[in-house]
Amino acid sequence: MCQALGAYLGKKVITCIRQPSQGPTFGIKGGAAGGGYSQVIPMEELNLHMTGDIHAIAAANNLLAAAIDARMFHESTQSDDALFGRLCPADAEGNRKFSPVMRRRLKKIGINKVDPNKLNPEERRRFVRLDINPDSITWQRVLDVNDRFLRRITVGEGPKEKGKTRQTGFDITVASEIMAILALATDLSDMRERLGRMVIGTNNDDIPITADDLGVGGALTVLMKDSIMPTLMQTLEGTPVFVHAGPFANVAHGNSSIIADQIALKLVGNDGYVVTESGFGADIGMEKFFDIKCRYSGLIPNAVVLVTTIRALKMHGGGPTVTAGKPLDIVYQNENLELLQVGCANMVAHIRNALRFGVPVVVAVNRFKDDTDDEVELVRQIALDAGAESAVMSNHWAEGGAGAIDLAKAVIAACEKPADFSFLYPLNMGVKEKIDVIACEIYGADGVEYSAEADRKIDLYERSGFGDLPICMAKTHLSLSHDPLQKGVPTGFILPIRDIRASVGAGFLYPLVGAISTMPGLPTRPAYYDIDIDPNTGMVIGLS
Repeated sequence: MCQALGAYLGKKVITCIRQPSQGPTFGIKGGAAGGGYSQVIPMEELNLHMTGDIHAIAAANNLLAAAIDARMFHESTQSDDALFGRLCPADAEGNRKFSPVMRRRLKKIGINKVDPNKLNPEERRRFVRLDINPDSITWQRVLDVNDRFLRRITVGEGPKEKGKTRQTGFDITVASEIMAILALATDLSDMRERLGRMVIGTNNDDIPITADDLGVGGALTVLMKDSIMPTLMQTLEGTPVFVHAGPFANVAHGNSSIIADQIALKLVGNDGYVVTESGFGADIGMEKFFDIKCRYSGLIPNAVVLVTTIRALKMHGGGPTVTAGKPLDIVYQNENLELLQVGCANMVAHIRNALRFGVPVVVAVNRFKDDTDDEVELVRQIALDAGAESAVMSNHWAEGGAGAIDLAKAVIAACEKPADFSFLYPLNMGVKEKIDVIACEIYGADGVEYSAEADRKIDLYERSGFGDLPICMAKTHLSLSHDPLQKGVPTGFILPIRDIRASVGAGFLYPLVGAISTMPGLPTRPAYYDIDIDPNTGMVIGLS
């Protein structure tokens, strides 16, 4: 569509998208740069490492994880005086000094002294003892590989760790809070503050412990300083594309970065267009775009483009699941209006969710080669009847920008319509009330049930002053409900919240809905079977 907007109007157009994770690239998805004549290039750079932003996130995340275990180890083996002597070593004249991040901790615990030698024994103890409760730690290590065997691990098994073992695990890198911070930070200063206030757990008095308490907030920012700038790429037709950040919308907020949007808006000017991404449907990616990203950016979109495919709608109507590596079922290759009509109920639910925020909706029917004209027309009519401003067949995969000109015209028209935007909930609403609103109004649940652990965490977070944060539901993207097998528009279900965690630096609480996993696993036939390199030319193959 971005090529079509530029071609049709002759005005500036920039698209902002997320960087793909290597986990799915090698696991189940293959290339993540589009396909056919609607593609971001160079595709292999986008899919493989690119500028190393995701590796920087992994390095920062794992530095913090190492700092947590190191601090607990040293506190368990040293006296207060020994800890103080090592944290604030004296020079030859006996002088000591606090580093800038140490002064942040002193301010937090109410100590106003600037000379370390002036601290009394009690103040020294409060300064050096974080007293982290190992059972409270929510921070995990990360790796940008689908590796199910790292979901639960034991650390501290080495003989020199003196029996300080504990259970922890790995998340995939894009699930790291640092990835969410990269997407939501507005500048380097904002990133520094967000990284410093990330909460890793609590002490034994249930007081939150932050990255700055551990003294590592500044170092994390140094590791991330180059990653804050988006990468400029292009489509096959030369339209500029900013690629930045890569949070998954099932375990994070799933949007391209605020900074990429800000730069794009400045470049296109008042008469230009910025197409920015929110992933994984109007139930999670779009809802989080509005209720999280828009709150922090202050930017409100003029229109929602809801992308649908006839293949997906048939699946929601009862067709078999489309599985990577398996032949496409015949139901998706032949016309089947009855199955399609049933599945369109899912699209209607997403249109309803988008309209709930008061923004005009344009439905893009992303056409595949086997889709018939009657199927496209059926989807269009149902979308219009559901309240979409317009519904347009888009054939950009086969025709590039020329195949999306009608869609571009529809988006332009929708952007000129008045909007009456509103958030789904106010931030001062209770944590459970906010979760209930999302579950019932967006997912269609009859109610919410909370585990004992979720109840305990909600009470802790509200007592700690985190109750006013927006909610980022960690939920499957395969269903409006928590059950990925429930297609269409599930009804009569109770949404289970098994746990809730605080991403205080990113600026949201994220409940874990059902059996959602933050570390995917490889399928029987991963996509890496098809990926190779031509040693004569250096060309990467198999990423299409």
